[in-house]
Amino acid sequence: MKHGKKYTDSAKTIERAKLYDVKEALDLTVGAAKAKFDETIELHVRLGVDSRHADQQVRGAVVLPNGTGKNVRVLAICKGDNVDKALEAGADYAGSDEYVQKIQSEGWMEFDVVIATPDMMGVVGRLGKVLGPRGLMPSPKAGTVTLDVAKAVTEAKAGKIEYRLDKTNIIHCPIGKASFGSDKLEENLEALMGAIVKAKPAAAKGQYLKSCVVTSTMGPGVKINTGKYGV
Repeated sequence: MKHGKKYTDSAKTIERAKLYDVKEALDLTVGAAKAKFDETIELHVRLGVDSRHADQQVRGAVVLPNGTGKNVRVLAICKGDNVDKALEAGADYAGSDEYVQKIQSEGWMEFDVVIATPDMMGVVGRLGKVLGPRGLMPSPKAGTVTLDVAKAVTEAKAGKIEYRLDKTNIIHCPIGKASFGSDKLEENLEALMGAIVKAKPAAAKGQYLKSCVVTSTMGPGVKINTGKYGV
C-alpha cells in the first residue's frame, strides 16, 4: 500500500518496534495528524481472550472526561413523561412508534446513539437488522436500555462511548480529536483503558493486554507500553 508524503514523513519520527509511554505516544500521534481537518485519535487494543466464547466477551461503556469532540445526535425511544425528560436532557429526537416507523419505512438514520426504555424494547427489536450491523442497537450493558432516560442522554451528549470486541479480539474506540492536545487525550485514554482492564473476564487466561496502538485518522500507529496496567 502506497502512502502519501505527510504519512511517510510522520512515520519517520516513529520507531515501529518501540513501545512508547502513553504521553510520548500521544505527543507523536498528535504531531502526525497533519490533515486539513481535525483528525480523530483512535485507540486499538488487542486482548488475550476469545470472543467466540460467551464468558470471554468484553463489552461496556465509559464516559470520556473530555468528550469525543463530536456532536452526538441522540434518539430516545420512549413514551409518556420520558419523552419530555429526554428532550430536556438534550436528546435531538424523542418519541416511540413514529420513529421506529420512520426508520423502517424511510431508512431514516439521522442519529449516532439510540437510547430506549425497557418497555419499548419489544418495538425496538424490530429494528435489529437495521441498527445491529451499525452498532446502534440499544443494550443494557452499554447503558442504552434504561429507565433513567435523562441520565443516559446526558452521558451520551457528554462523550459516553461503547467499547466491544470485534471478531479478531480487538477493541477500536475514538478517544478525541487531535486539537484536544496530548494531555486531554491522555485523560480520555486512561479512562477507557481503566474500563477495559476492569472488564477483564474471569475466564481470560494468560496475558490480557496483547497490544495497544494509538493512531490518528490519516497517520501511522504508535505502540503503547501496557506494562503499567499489570495485565
